[in-house]
Amino acid sequence: MRFLVQCPKCKQTMQYEMRGGDIQTKIKRCVYCGRFFKVHSNINKTRIVKRV
Repeated sequence: MRFLVQCPKCKQTMQYEMRGGDIQTKIKRCVYCGRFFKVHSNINKTRIVKRV
């Protein structure tokens, strides 16, 4: 499953591909600023912009 996610610090969008497991435990590193952030499935905390 592929998603577009948005960094909470620099607001850049990037692609994220989930490879098994639970999405609530997934962590992504921003390719622009280097910050690590969680990819939440919770609608209030989500970083997911859209499904690709």
